[in-house]
Amino acid sequence: MIELEKNYNPAKSEEKLYKRWEERGYFHAEADPDKKPYTIVIPPPNVTGQLHMGHAFDETLQDILIRFKRMQGYSALWVPGTDHAGIATQIKVEAELRTKEGLTRYDLGREKFLEREWDWKEKYGSRIISQLKKIGCSCDWDRERFTMDEGCSKAVREVFVNLYNKGLIYRGPRIINWCPNCITALSNEEVEHAEHAGNFWHIKYQIKGTDDYVVIATTRPETLFGDTAVAVNPEDERYKDIVGKTLLLPLTDREIPVIADEYVDKEFGTGCVKITPAHDPNDFEVGKRHDLEIIKVMNDDATMNSYAGKYEGMDRYECRKAMIKDLTDMGLLVKTEEHSHNVGQCYRCGTTIEPIVSDQWFVKMQPLAEAAIKAVDSKETEFVPDRFSKTYMNWMENVYDWCISRQLWWGHRIPAFYCDSCGEMTVSKEDITVCPKCGKPVRQEEDVLDTWFSSALWPFSTLGWPEKTKDLDYFYPTSTLVTGYDIIFFWVSRMIFSACEHTGKAPFKHVFIHGLVRDGNGEKMSKSKGNGVDPLQIIDMYGADALRFTLVTGVAPGNDMRFPVTYDPPVEKGKNPNPEVNKIVGAPGVEASRNFANKLWNAARFVLMNLETDDYTLPSEDELCAEDKWIVSRLNTLIGEVTRSLEKFDIGIAISAIYSFVWDWYCDWYIELVKPRLYNKDNPTKLAAQRTLAYVLINALKLLHPVMPFVTEEIYTALYGEDESIMVSKWPEYSDKLTFSEDFAETELVIGAIRAARNLRTEMNVPPSKKAKLIIVSENDVPFRKGQAFFEKLASASEVEYLNSEEGITGNTVSQVTEGAKIIIPLDELVDREKELERLNGEKERLLSEIARVEKLLSNQGYIAKAPAALVEKERAKGESFKKMLSDVEESIKKYQ
Repeated sequence: MIELEKNYNPAKSEEKLYKRWEERGYFHAEADPDKKPYTIVIPPPNVTGQLHMGHAFDETLQDILIRFKRMQGYSALWVPGTDHAGIATQIKVEAELRTKEGLTRYDLGREKFLEREWDWKEKYGSRIISQLKKIGCSCDWDRERFTMDEGCSKAVREVFVNLYNKGLIYRGPRIINWCPNCITALSNEEVEHAEHAGNFWHIKYQIKGTDDYVVIATTRPETLFGDTAVAVNPEDERYKDIVGKTLLLPLTDREIPVIADEYVDKEFGTGCVKITPAHDPNDFEVGKRHDLEIIKVMNDDATMNSYAGKYEGMDRYECRKAMIKDLTDMGLLVKTEEHSHNVGQCYRCGTTIEPIVSDQWFVKMQPLAEAAIKAVDSKETEFVPDRFSKTYMNWMENVYDWCISRQLWWGHRIPAFYCDSCGEMTVSKEDITVCPKCGKPVRQEEDVLDTWFSSALWPFSTLGWPEKTKDLDYFYPTSTLVTGYDIIFFWVSRMIFSACEHTGKAPFKHVFIHGLVRDGNGEKMSKSKGNGVDPLQIIDMYGADALRFTLVTGVAPGNDMRFPVTYDPPVEKGKNPNPEVNKIVGAPGVEASRNFANKLWNAARFVLMNLETDDYTLPSEDELCAEDKWIVSRLNTLIGEVTRSLEKFDIGIAISAIYSFVWDWYCDWYIELVKPRLYNKDNPTKLAAQRTLAYVLINALKLLHPVMPFVTEEIYTALYGEDESIMVSKWPEYSDKLTFSEDFAETELVIGAIRAARNLRTEMNVPPSKKAKLIIVSENDVPFRKGQAFFEKLASASEVEYLNSEEGITGNTVSQVTEGAKIIIPLDELVDREKELERLNGEKERLLSEIARVEKLLSNQGYIAKAPAALVEKERAKGESFKKMLSDVEESIKKYQ
């Protein structure tokens, strides 16, 4: 045994213990035919990232599961790694290049710029890994992966070429989401929509050869230069006569036809719709049906091009303002109507996206979705909670083709090679330099793949696919994916259809969905609001265990959690915190968790100081006293409950049960119940008490270890020595043999009686030091007689009298009914009657005075008329409270008379 220090010091223990675990290889997993596999792949954080509270929450949940399964005897593998994060990383590097050197990526050229990207990855990529270690993540660091490492890159090429050869990847013109700031295409899932106040501009389009005109309404007048038709509904009687006629396109010298198409809603707006195939997805489809010209009127940075005439070079919004003025001056603007509508924004930078037509690479989703739908329908993959399967299925059943090309340099370059000599395009798993058709030089596609393309392969690419590796055969499919509900579309769905297509199996059995970590007011944490909380700061303040415990306390699958903090100076009501001014000085929830760790630590110190044996096995049933069997029964129940809860991902329920057991039953009750045996050297059951104390503590530590790995390891090694580790110890198992029903029930009766006696003493303000007679009235007093010593020690009983009925009890008493008995204490035993009567009568006079004051105040009509309503209501509430207190005092006085 090793003596524990007086106070637990997380800063002193955590780094030391983590290093020891790493050095001993406890995190490493191997394919072991004698063990069942349990696999989790980490949602790879961005290499540019820094650990935020969402990461801490997500990784804590994963670590709990992996530690739990490791202790259960599984070959538990947690694969770590990072994502190259195409747009995010390129933006960072470009910004640094611009601010420090005044250069753009084009100044460097692709090759030199990518060298800078890799330098950035090497410099910052390890930062988040060290932060994950700080929180206690027991990943197999020997297997750390990166989405652009050699193996993952090979998998990406394999998948791309296979899908292309099957006709499931194609290149062609489509309307895509374009970010003018990031200068790249975005998938639908990378566009966030928000309600914005805008306008409908009603504009006249003159019918050629007449003075008549039609009126169209648009929220994006700057796209007018790309109009190639105006459409009406073929059933709209108002416009039947103009179908086929020609319109003069305002501000241009072009003419466009009027066409009929059922796409037009004749009840919406004017019933006339401008058709701009290059800048609207619906218009694009109309254009295909009517063979309309596609005219793109903007450059990649959302400035206007030559089709905009005199507005060329203007930003799209600058152009809008100028042309509205010109339309007004020309008498072509009929009216401007306020209109609130959903606007798509880039998920990365917040810039309003521009729908544009562009040649891009796409994945045909419909054929791939079928197997992915079946995987969830058949329960090959299950969502926890199940309600998120509906979210997944809705996306899969209404899926669009996925735009996978990005106009970036950092990422997996698309393996397509063009021959400018003969026009041949070759898609190849290996780089080629000459055209296989004509032998002339080729150039590779400039675009890279969407980051999510490589992330979609993560569960199997990290295990060696496309090679048939031992790891892939043993650890795949993986067991559990832990992730937030906000990336079901981005990532979860894509992993499932990719795995089904390329491995023939769903990538994981369970998808454990958790919510978001919000601030104390329920707001989403964000840089713009200044309400983010750095988990590393919280760890420095309270330790990793306390943070981990807080993050999973009360949490239910799929639900958000709140993380309140205190600031100095306090944040003004209704305002966001300013990180430069409002400094985080505390986190109430984490402080409570730290207190729990301290409670456990102090209990362990007590046990260690009272141990005279290193035999921590449970004594035989004959050696155990009733209170020992009671706590062992409670522990046994706890083991079953915690194990079942963790298996069902009800981690919050498991934590609550452990907390109650340790704090209430073990520390506050069992330790107190066995103290008399520990302190009596002649007590023959002393050794059994010591061994039971240690046995229960050790098993409670094991149950708690997945959540609080550091403090539990520190205590465990104090008991067993530093050569041992709780991390690789055996998980406790429920046993019917360890449920001692009769002794448990009898001890529960005794504890209930002690509680009742304590409650009575508390109500009478009697200090623990004052002894008083205790009367226990029960038809069966045997269990209570067995607990005689406990009543004297824990209920401050001077003596205990056992009766079968209340007959013969005289004088004033106080009583409380508990299970199996009525607990009675004579009043004279508790207080000096005369002094208490004097105190109570004084309190009565005070309350009568207060009631009279309030009634006088409330009868004053002038006060009622002038005082704020809230203040009047407050006084009324005070009056009612005083009356209730007076009633209680008068009832107490009767007891003493």
